[in-house]
Amino acid sequence: MATNGRPPAATTSGATSGAPTGLPAATPPSTRSTPSTRGGVGESAARPDGILKVTGEFAYGSDLWHEDMLWGRTLRSPVAHAEIVALDPTDALAVPGVHAVLTHEDLPTAVRHYGLVIPDTPVLAHDRVRHHGEPVALVAADHPETARRAAARIKVVYRELPLVTDESSALSPDAPLLHPGRTDPFAAHVPHPNVLHRQPILRGDVPSARERADVIVTGEYVFGMQDQAFLGPESGLAVPAEDGGVDLYVATQWLHGDRHQIAPVLGLPEELVRMTLAGVGGAFGGREDLSMQIHACLLALRTGRPVKMVYDRAESFLGHVHRHPARLRYEHGATRDGRLTHVRARIVLDGGAYASTSPAVVGNAASLGVGPYVVDDVDVEALALYTNNPPCGAMRGFGAVQACFAYEAQMDKLAVELGLHPVELRQRNALAQGSAMPTGQRVDSPAPVAELLRRVRERPLPPARQWETTEGADVRQLPGGPSNSTHGEGVVRGVGYAVGMKNVGFSEGFDDHSTARVRLETTGGEPVVTVHTAMAEVGQGNITVQEQIARTELGVARVTLAPADTRVGSAGSTSASRQTYVTGGAVRHACALVRARVLELGRHRFGAAQPVWHTEELLLTDGKVVTVGGEVLAGLADVLGEDVVEVEREWRHRPTEPLDPHTGQGDGHLQYTFAAHRAVVEVDTELGLVKVVELACAQDVGKAVNPLAVTGQVQGGTAQGLGIAVMEEIVIDPGTARVRNPSFTDYLIPTLLDTPPIPVDLLELADPHAPYGLRGAGEAPTLSSTPAIVAAIRDATGLALDRVPVRPEHIAPG
Repeated sequence: MATNGRPPAATTSGATSGAPTGLPAATPPSTRSTPSTRGGVGESAARPDGILKVTGEFAYGSDLWHEDMLWGRTLRSPVAHAEIVALDPTDALAVPGVHAVLTHEDLPTAVRHYGLVIPDTPVLAHDRVRHHGEPVALVAADHPETARRAAARIKVVYRELPLVTDESSALSPDAPLLHPGRTDPFAAHVPHPNVLHRQPILRGDVPSARERADVIVTGEYVFGMQDQAFLGPESGLAVPAEDGGVDLYVATQWLHGDRHQIAPVLGLPEELVRMTLAGVGGAFGGREDLSMQIHACLLALRTGRPVKMVYDRAESFLGHVHRHPARLRYEHGATRDGRLTHVRARIVLDGGAYASTSPAVVGNAASLGVGPYVVDDVDVEALALYTNNPPCGAMRGFGAVQACFAYEAQMDKLAVELGLHPVELRQRNALAQGSAMPTGQRVDSPAPVAELLRRVRERPLPPARQWETTEGADVRQLPGGPSNSTHGEGVVRGVGYAVGMKNVGFSEGFDDHSTARVRLETTGGEPVVTVHTAMAEVGQGNITVQEQIARTELGVARVTLAPADTRVGSAGSTSASRQTYVTGGAVRHACALVRARVLELGRHRFGAAQPVWHTEELLLTDGKVVTVGGEVLAGLADVLGEDVVEVEREWRHRPTEPLDPHTGQGDGHLQYTFAAHRAVVEVDTELGLVKVVELACAQDVGKAVNPLAVTGQVQGGTAQGLGIAVMEEIVIDPGTARVRNPSFTDYLIPTLLDTPPIPVDLLELADPHAPYGLRGAGEAPTLSSTPAIVAAIRDATGLALDRVPVRPEHIAPG
């Protein structure tokens, strides 16, 4: 059974000799190496795939090719909720060039559903469709256009059913049940069958605290549905094998997690579903769920031919989960001196038609729903609904983003009521090391919330009226930009602040681990390290980090990365800001074991003649074994000779525990990470257009393993928060629950012209429990950039602005 939103852990295979699995990452001091080898931890080492990507030579999943391949196509439902009355593929099968048409009747086993947490997602709809774009049938043909035309000839008769689209229609007494007869672990704890999961967080005595409050503010906030908008669409190539299995090359975030769901549907043991990572063009959570993986495998096994599937942009919008839209109701109280007395909140997330990772998103929204503030009295309830809207799941920030928008708006409201600067109010209530979370968990590593706020506040502001030149106004720098909508008239400036906190890694008792295989040998007379993990590189740069760690730990300049595949144990998902922490920890641990064995070899070979091998702490650096005093004892190539040292190990971080289902208490999270933003905006109050002038960020990353890459992650996450603030939203037709804007013409994402300067101030306050002291860094900046921008727009306009994205009509109605 899945645990906390994640499939069960895969077991380690092929582990070699050495210490037992699951050991902590601590490196024995007697064998610790120095980071003097060039390109190690702490340097801005270049990405091995960087040049290929910027020159267009990198092979993405959509570039996969097999000379004998067919093309797969999915027929999707045009309606959001309907009974399938009839389904006839006869006309499609008659199209020349078509090799197979599959419906639910053609599935090879009784396992017809999959899912990361709850297996409630049909491989192909069999009696009912629950959202617009749900897969109904598959076609394999010798040309993609043939497959498209054939799919259009499949006859499906739908009888439309009443829609469930929001909280009211989902929870009404006579609401249609989206999943009647639920047996999943969450069903026993929800107040209505259309509530997917509910998590309360109860701490202290809110009624009493409320009486102590001098000021109480309330607010209701709406958060739109955001898309991951990765540029490389879903793609993969399934190749049937002679042993009855299948080889799948696919752009994904979690090879083993995919395989765990694919194999039962195919009726194959997992070892016959071999997966290799294809080039991934972005993910942001949207590839954590399956898309075309099972479909391509089914078609390949049915036809006996390789089958390639590539979604076009419109299908991509329909074929992956999105960020949960939300409605959030908050009440904050404070004393006159600006101390928070209590927080009450109800966070309603729209999970859409199927569960995906919604239960874990609910857990995050609830446990992080108060933000980086000390509050002893808390009553928070978060829940996700089943509706007929598109399924929602993982996306950068994972439930914490929605909450941050609301609680930061509340802090600004309180600051106004108390007559305090918004940063001052936040600093008075800032979480610090040793503080208790609303879950009761103690923060046991640095939590520099007040310091991050200080840094962004004290940063010099960008000059006023930057758009003015000696020749007049540079319209490119004004709201509306090159559209030349204003020359500065009606433009006002505002400044806003926000801070947020995000958990790192999988939480609530999940067995979060990664596996690394490290091999050291001599090639061409010099030592070479090969690192093999199943980590999905989705653009975040962890392949560079793995190289850096191997160089630091083994003192070897040449590091080769084996392709990510299922020949090595699971690395878990590339999500939750976890890969540098967890897979980095696994690589570091395996390297430490390799180093210990290398030194054993050296002692065996040279120890008799050089007693120092037995008496000194020895280091590996620059391809040599040296003493702490710098004496070179031997070259690594001489120590290794013809021997090859290889170790594969799982590595786990500290355990977490499930939250109590009734009170939400428990040490649910591994690590917290914090970021603060100051946004400077200029707003055309007549047309409602916004220009973000600057979006400064300060973030604690514990240890910048690759400072340039970390800065890029912070800037990328910040830009994604800008998108949700003023641009991005999947628009659902309220009458049909259809997606109205499945294209990059109508769904707008920030481009270079929309993205302001993003100065980044990195703190490195080490987490004593983490490898190298690092903190997962990718998600936190997405939280606070959105509320900072909206706060700046409020500052400029005086408007309340309680939803995102902020549209022109919200600023300049009428």
